[in-house]
Amino acid sequence: MRAPAGEDGQAAVELALVLPLLVLLLLAMVQVGLVVRDQVLVTHAAREAAREAAVDPSPEAARRAVLASAPLATDRLDVRLSGPGTDGRVTARLSFRSPTTLPVIGRLIPDVVLGARASMRAEG
Repeated sequence: MRAPAGEDGQAAVELALVLPLLVLLLLAMVQVGLVVRDQVLVTHAAREAAREAAVDPSPEAARRAVLASAPLATDRLDVRLSGPGTDGRVTARLSFRSPTTLPVIGRLIPDVVLGARASMRAEG
């Protein structure tokens, strides 16, 4: 069956109008997935920093533990330790600037700042 006269390219035009929006939506979903992955890595790294600080109170030991536990860019990472407090716990606070580098999305959404906190009882 043939299309009525004047409607030969309607499907192609509709596809051309909708396809950029679908690609943008797909890129946004991939970027959200990358940010969620970075949040999981930051949370894991905060636990490792707190665990190391519970044994060795030097900030450099906690930073080494963070870098060994997660593949996070050091220039985007901030590690802060506090404690041990009156309850004998040390706390590690991490802040990480997750880049939004995907095409188009990187220009629309600025880098996302992620944070995590973990505390453990200091030993000895």
